[in-house]
Amino acid sequence: MNYHGKTALITGASSGIGLEYARAFAAKGSNLILVARRADALSALAAELKKTYGVTVTTIALDLSKSDSGQKLVAKVGTTPVDILVNNAGFGTNVRFENENRDTVRDEITLNIATLTDLTAAYLPAMLGRNSGVIINVASTAAFQPVPGMAVYAATKSYVLSFTRALWAEVQGTGVRILAVCPGATDTEFFRIAGASPSTSLAPVSDVIDHTFAALSKNLPSVVVGGRNRAMAFGSRLVPVTAVMKVAASMFLPPKR
Repeated sequence: MNYHGKTALITGASSGIGLEYARAFAAKGSNLILVARRADALSALAAELKKTYGVTVTTIALDLSKSDSGQKLVAKVGTTPVDILVNNAGFGTNVRFENENRDTVRDEITLNIATLTDLTAAYLPAMLGRNSGVIINVASTAAFQPVPGMAVYAATKSYVLSFTRALWAEVQGTGVRILAVCPGATDTEFFRIAGASPSTSLAPVSDVIDHTFAALSKNLPSVVVGGRNRAMAFGSRLVPVTAVMKVAASMFLPPKR
């Protein structure tokens, strides 16, 4: 696929996976629209990418966890054609649901599901009209089973995986490619923000990027990052769900307080 001269809109671009997607697409010659809450971090990244790769970089500081944020972002982007959409922004919390903050839960569902869906709905029709485009939705290995202690997060990522696979089937025969990327524990801010401690070593973000482009080249509907993660994700289908949840709870369910 030729990414040179295309415009990539990347959410959650100020750190972690989103930041590395920005660098990867810039290295391929794509112009960028970078979205996150932290304006200073976006500005620093934009300066780096402009200097290193000579691409055009637009930054938009916006909290995408609010109900009207998709509409606001589309308005800010305006008439610029979006050739590549990377729905990366998302977060989770590691807490028993009985202790969850309702406002946090609402923001989590809005960001992980509603805004992702809204932006996909906003930009997919034009991609189909041009018979060209890419949509990358970042899911998680948590999408493959319920996760006690991260109940809402896992449920939102199950939605992202199912939604993205269905859209992949809908666009077959066109020039649009749609991919759900399912990382496992990755070296980002995620676990610190979630208040969780991973039980395994953290994979480098570069693994996510490499798997993404390999999967896009094969026109796959989804990809699980890492051989061990693939074995765990698909192996969870072969054992009773109660056993799968028991293992997940041993890793993520906090003690009662």
